[in-house]
Amino acid sequence: MKLTRALSLVVALVVAPLASAATATTPDTAAIKQKLSEMLDVEVISMQDSPIEGLYQAMTNRGVLYISRDGTKLFHGNLYDLDKGMKNLTEAALAGPRLEMMKPLEDHMLVYKAKDEKHVVTVFTDVSCGYCRKLHSQMADYNKLGITVRYLAFPRAGVPSANADEMQAIWCAKDPLKAMTEAKAGKKVSAATCDAKIAEQYELGTSFGVNGTPAIILEDGSMIPGYQPPADLLRTLDARE
Repeated sequence: MKLTRALSLVVALVVAPLASAATATTPDTAAIKQKLSEMLDVEVISMQDSPIEGLYQAMTNRGVLYISRDGTKLFHGNLYDLDKGMKNLTEAALAGPRLEMMKPLEDHMLVYKAKDEKHVVTVFTDVSCGYCRKLHSQMADYNKLGITVRYLAFPRAGVPSANADEMQAIWCAKDPLKAMTEAKAGKKVSAATCDAKIAEQYELGTSFGVNGTPAIILEDGSMIPGYQPPADLLRTLDARE
């Protein structure tokens, strides 16, 4: 069973009993990681106790999963703290790791740098996305407010796809920033190939929980899904300093 099928239920899932002799008092986390990898085709990056007693919180390349300590129950979704104004604990758990996970791809980002930089955001974008085009059309306004925008590719059709090929053509163009502007204005970009790591960018977005574009990663690693007008985004960034 692959992750896309298993998690589409968004309900508790009974996984096969672990082959190890783990007990409730001495859970075998290695066996749980192996079972998740085999059944759901995910890479478990880390596993720790969750905010709910009796559950592990597993950071994977497909986001956060919650698993019972005996390794027999699993659910995927957001966990909220009712006593803290519905704080999204799942999103909070992802914030720190996101910053570290982006570092290997920093050299592959398309960067629209503000002259008087105050903030830096990273945006998962797709040339076929209407709100991505709207955001890009206001790039000068973001930059004037001191917001540097870094792009990572998130072809919504997946990889491989014609959508991904178009993104690769932009990243591999002689002038990628100009090519991005032209593509988002509806112009055709000539095909090109290079080591753009479009698949890796897409996989990174998936691991972050991106399921639509644009998706904006703030300086603290938190994510805002969807378009944000320049002034609104600045207010959000200033409030988090």
